[in-house]
Amino acid sequence: MPTFAPVDEQLTYLKKGAAEIIREADLRAKLEKSRATGKPLRVKLGMDPTAPDLHLGHTVVLRKLKHFQDLGHTAIFLIGDFTGMIGDPTGRSVTRPPLSREQIEQNAETYKEQVFKILDPKKTVIDFNRRWMGALTADDFVRLMAKYTVSQLLEREDFHKRFHEEKPISVHELLYPLVQGYDSVALEADVELGGTDQKFNLLVGRELQRAYGQASQVVLTTPILEGLDGVQKMSKSLGNAIGIHEPPLEMYGKIMSISDEMMWRYYELLTDVQVPDIEKMRREAHPMQAKKDLAQRIVRDFHSAEAAQKAAEDWAKQFQKDEVPEEVEAVSIPLAKINAQKDILNTSENSYFPLDDPQLPNIRLVWFDKLMTEAGLAASRTEAGRKIAANAVHADGKKVIRPLVTIQLRSEKIIRLGKLMKKVSVTE
Repeated sequence: MPTFAPVDEQLTYLKKGAAEIIREADLRAKLEKSRATGKPLRVKLGMDPTAPDLHLGHTVVLRKLKHFQDLGHTAIFLIGDFTGMIGDPTGRSVTRPPLSREQIEQNAETYKEQVFKILDPKKTVIDFNRRWMGALTADDFVRLMAKYTVSQLLEREDFHKRFHEEKPISVHELLYPLVQGYDSVALEADVELGGTDQKFNLLVGRELQRAYGQASQVVLTTPILEGLDGVQKMSKSLGNAIGIHEPPLEMYGKIMSISDEMMWRYYELLTDVQVPDIEKMRREAHPMQAKKDLAQRIVRDFHSAEAAQKAAEDWAKQFQKDEVPEEVEAVSIPLAKINAQKDILNTSENSYFPLDDPQLPNIRLVWFDKLMTEAGLAASRTEAGRKIAANAVHADGKKVIRPLVTIQLRSEKIIRLGKLMKKVSVTE
């Protein structure tokens, strides 16, 4: 029979980085029963495979599932291959376009690989909600829908707002919370995890379990992680995300770019370091050293100890000794994507640039803001233009001061933006 840590010790670990527990008294009771019987809790985290790649913001709740796993409980990672075809309406002002079955299956495979960067594959239950939702009959669906009312669903902020603004709400969107809630019934979950934006869906699970004669699950929500700007939520579309598949040096450099205050929030939400140890570091550690330690921890989690050490050494060469590190990501960009010669060939600006000079046959005029976007150094031309205007961009150690520049074909340049660096070449 498995043994579990004292309940107070478990609660301290589980409450680290949690936004809300509904209800904490219920969680304590479940942990006490688990400890007395030796039966682990069944802890569920569901994710719809709507995008192929995860970033650190997604891993906040994954790490909380790991914490339950660390304590000996059963971690269930549920891939929403059925709910993904509906599309989660959370935070949406319009209906989310449904994904195809093929897209869902492709993304699901990448999810399984990525979650094991954090979870122990030998101790994790992977399941798919199509397993039971696909088996439901029409009669079963009618009985499920009878458990909830339209007025209850319209209490959801997203639906309530769209209803009053007379924006369309598709019937299949109304079904989403019921399907997610039924997942908890099918899995007999003791605890369900999710971000704070998922609270409504998680609470539906509690009610449906009672309706089906089960004990209600505990709901534990985690905060939404801010991105590199420290303000908006981490999002690839906002250009402030750290992807878990990014190269070690790039990941390390991005973490080093966050503010000292944000660093402590990242310690709380992205590491297993206990709260007392984090507080001790805040009092005693130098912020630069603490941030280096954080960057190494995170790179180690998603790559390896060797890669983390190498990234730290390369970053030190790059920014503390002003040297170019041994390993810089190389990017090759087709000229057609950034070519500016045709755009201004017949304008007065032509005189500033050596176009079609027979003595410089490999020189081409390019849009540098486009080059930065194609190289992954900026999320958009607008962002790249702002960085150039702020004198934050360097090419081979020289400031880039305008979006139009000349480039020698097939010649590598070290392009640097803040703490990011890439080796870029342009090919025809």
